[in-house]
Amino acid sequence: MKHHLSQLLSEAVQTLQSHGDLPADLSIKIGLERTRDRKHGDFASNLAMVLCKPAQSKPRDLAEKLVAALPDSDQVTKIDIAGPGFINFFLSPAAYHATLSQVLKQADRYGRSNLGQGKSVQVEFVSANPTGPLHVGHGRGAAYGATVADLLAAVGYRVHREYYVNDAGRQMDILATSVYLRYLDLCGEELVFPANGYKGDYVWDVAASLHREHGDDLRHPAAEIFADTPADEPNGGDKELHIDALIQRCKDLLGTEHYRETFDLGLDSILENIRRDLEEFGVHYDDWFSERSLTENGLVESAIQRLKETGHIYEKKGALWFRSTDFGDEKDRVVVRENGQSTYFASDIAYHMNKLERGYDRVIDVWGADHHGYVPRVKAALSALGDDAGKLDVLLVQFAVLYRGGKKVQMSTRSGEFVTLRELRQEVGNDAARFFYVMRKCEQHMDFDLDLARSQSNDNPVYYIQYAHARIASVLRQMPDRGMQWDSNMGEQNLHQLTESHEDALMVNLSRYPELVEAAAINHEPHAIAHYLRDLANDFHTYYNAHQFLIEDQALRNARLSLIQATRQVIANGLKLLGVSAPDSM
Repeated sequence: MKHHLSQLLSEAVQTLQSHGDLPADLSIKIGLERTRDRKHGDFASNLAMVLCKPAQSKPRDLAEKLVAALPDSDQVTKIDIAGPGFINFFLSPAAYHATLSQVLKQADRYGRSNLGQGKSVQVEFVSANPTGPLHVGHGRGAAYGATVADLLAAVGYRVHREYYVNDAGRQMDILATSVYLRYLDLCGEELVFPANGYKGDYVWDVAASLHREHGDDLRHPAAEIFADTPADEPNGGDKELHIDALIQRCKDLLGTEHYRETFDLGLDSILENIRRDLEEFGVHYDDWFSERSLTENGLVESAIQRLKETGHIYEKKGALWFRSTDFGDEKDRVVVRENGQSTYFASDIAYHMNKLERGYDRVIDVWGADHHGYVPRVKAALSALGDDAGKLDVLLVQFAVLYRGGKKVQMSTRSGEFVTLRELRQEVGNDAARFFYVMRKCEQHMDFDLDLARSQSNDNPVYYIQYAHARIASVLRQMPDRGMQWDSNMGEQNLHQLTESHEDALMVNLSRYPELVEAAAINHEPHAIAHYLRDLANDFHTYYNAHQFLIEDQALRNARLSLIQATRQVIANGLKLLGVSAPDSM
């Protein structure tokens, strides 16, 4: 519908260009939006105001010329010129009837387009450190990232979904040390667990696997582990220095082979847990990219060397620093420490360099909002490497705050006191979790109300939408018992009988769906689909309560059945984009 009107305006522009009223070489983008109030038309265009300067004409005068040059269309009943030169289109019922036919013909392809023209986009999301199970905070990034990727694919982009596995670095060393200390517990050693260690039950599970494999063979006295280490925080010490000393002591006592085995056992166990959780949550990846591979394949060293060659690296106190202040960062950043170990930031530079080298047209990172300060330095590094930093979009997602019984649930991965994504799914189900996570803009704080998500009431938006789909399926199931069947051809031939206000509202809303999907994809706004589906479900429930569908009048009955079947299809299409099921019964 919008495309049809855009085509009419484009032809009018071409006519004026051929008459000399507009420059022949003018590059034109047709602006066309739905009106807020249909009393002023269905669509409005500001084209005359955009083109008045190159046309050397007053906007209203140019609008009159454009309207006069518009080809005839049976989908347009009236065209008005309003205000300073807006062109308002009033659509005929036939335009909306054509939409119904399009929905029924295209079925699950309705709403999909080739807007992206096959351009490649990489979407990297979740990428939580494999130091513990995914919790409800990670769930929002998972649902949001997966839906953004699916929306982009729906409008014609080639999408590559990637998880960046932080399988190197200090946090993983803390996990390995935590596993080994729990192993010593199982061996009967008495020790005080470090304040900065990982304390969740999952650490005990990994330690138990280590103990089943080796028995007490890797046992060292606790006194030997803790001897001469800096005091921990509870004793007036520094928890960071304490855990770092324990990491080094464990490496020394276990040796390279057994320390790596302990490290990998924790990594592999938790990463497999994460993979399973995401798969069961309906979140799938094309690649799991290893941070460790960046070092092993020389990519970190290559990135640092490129920055040296462009003069953006300098040495200070034995460390190598990146001049990120040259690109607007608040301070320069270390890429190689005094001990020769590269930093997380160095790995991130190498990783993003690698992303662009793979040839993507766009790269999208979905990060937690607490990483907002990290964005300018990564973009600075790409610019310093000579890459196009404009290809990188970073979407920041606020963590969800979980409420149960009106009370906030505290979460801390380190302490082990958190609600896992798996527990959330078991409590409210995948559908409610996926839907609730994307109901608000990603940068907005989100309160996740468990009680509401579990409820089977109209206040629960996902239930309300799914109930609309199930209600339509129920109507269709009743037909054989009443000696009826849906004749789609008769329905299409009698769409002109759909004259009730509820029917008009439904048809208008159905026609909005394709343009809404495109806008949601381009703006990375899944919440727009969630809100649309709630509105569409409301229109249907209102229609359902006001009118009968299985009536004796065959022509009107089949027309109404065509309308509700189209509604059912669009609800299913929209829910699928959000990773939510469309049940036929509830």
